[in-house]
Amino acid sequence: MDSAVALRYPKDKEAPVIAAKETGYLARRMVQIAQENNIPVVQDQMLESVLSVQEIGQCIPEHTWYAVAAIFASIARMEKDRGKV
Repeated sequence: MDSAVALRYPKDKEAPVIAAKETGYLARRMVQIAQENNIPVVQDQMLESVLSVQEIGQCIPEHTWYAVAAIFASIARMEKDRGKV
């Protein structure tokens, strides 16, 4: 893994925003910390290549909304199945 992007979805935004992004060692550390805290990690190299060039705090590009929504929906289903939601 050469880079990592973290997203969050504030209620006052129309789309998720870039919460953090890193490359190299720091990207691997981001993933490690997420896993240690039971934060879902999804690997999608094509989506990462688009999101990694965005600025932190910026909404994700509109053409990525469907892909990101599918990931969020999948995570929500997994959490519901595990009784977390």
